[in-house]
Amino acid sequence: MELYEMKDGLEKARSLLKELFVSIDIEGLKREIEGLTVQTMDENFWNDQDHARKIYDQLNEMKKKVDTYEYLVKTLDELEETYQYVKENDDADFKAVLDEDYGVFEKEMNDFEKTLLFSGQYDHHNALLEIHPGAGGTESQDWAAMLMRMYQRYADKKGWKIEVLDYLDGEEAGLKSVSLRMIGYNAYGHLKAEKGVHRLVRISPFDASKRRHTSFASVDVMPEFDNDIEIEIDPHDIRIDTYRASGAGGQHINKTDSAIRITHLPTHIVVTCQSQRSQIQNREQAMIMLKSKLYQLMLEKQAQELSEIKGEQKAIEWGSQIRSYVLHPYSMVKDNRSQYESNNPKAILDGDLDDCIYAYLKSQVKEDD
Repeated sequence: MELYEMKDGLEKARSLLKELFVSIDIEGLKREIEGLTVQTMDENFWNDQDHARKIYDQLNEMKKKVDTYEYLVKTLDELEETYQYVKENDDADFKAVLDEDYGVFEKEMNDFEKTLLFSGQYDHHNALLEIHPGAGGTESQDWAAMLMRMYQRYADKKGWKIEVLDYLDGEEAGLKSVSLRMIGYNAYGHLKAEKGVHRLVRISPFDASKRRHTSFASVDVMPEFDNDIEIEIDPHDIRIDTYRASGAGGQHINKTDSAIRITHLPTHIVVTCQSQRSQIQNREQAMIMLKSKLYQLMLEKQAQELSEIKGEQKAIEWGSQIRSYVLHPYSMVKDNRSQYESNNPKAILDGDLDDCIYAYLKSQVKEDD
């Protein structure tokens, strides 16, 4: 890298860190850290262990943010000193060190910016993800199964745990519906980018004439809320049905009469769970899902500051897709919201979703600004 390019990069990094100092509110975070630290010293702090763990998680997250910011400022100071020395002395050895250190610093800055994308109120929660094929029978049902595989592979890459809560087989191939629980830090923060209609264009493996087909499937994502959310459910407002679990949900699906379907009569919301080994466990998980859906519904009716968990409900058809995956006559994935494009759909369908997701999240930050 030429010195003039290095100077430009260092100046931009300094400007960005100054902006982040204000947008992150570093001084405010330090005050919050001090206040929470005082709470942890109270002799009764661990009486409520769940609350105590939440405080510790919050405290550690804020400390990590402040510590990383201060580390980046210190590193930038050192880079600027080295740059000045190289400029004045034309030292080739120090220039090589400067190039290497600057490359590391750029990556650390980029990683820090990514972590700041997950500052939403519910971003750190687990995610509940549902996939439903659109019209088109076997084609769309197979596409829905491809999406399920994509998200499972993505979760594996992230180190998240996956639970198949409910699975309904397709008629000839694929699936009619699936509910997944993604358990991991910032799972919802990442996967909220996937809510919407996904479009696939390919040569159909089910068409003897090898014609090109377009298929659609919808993905719905919501945060999994804690058990202690304040949602009162009148027992008279729900209908609970028991049925035999079925489908290709893997070894996690227990083939007994333990599956549970809960219908919330006032809203017509239906949740199902068949991943656990007993009716009681499935009922508990289904109630958590129902509470999450009702809580989300309530929040979507509130003020605009909670609009990040409000997704547009569109028909599962052409023209409403958030992302297109084209396998023929050319190879491309395009996100219609961020305009992100990739000519490697195979990698994305194998779970390499980060670039696509981060492009969308960054586009949302710009819209908010």
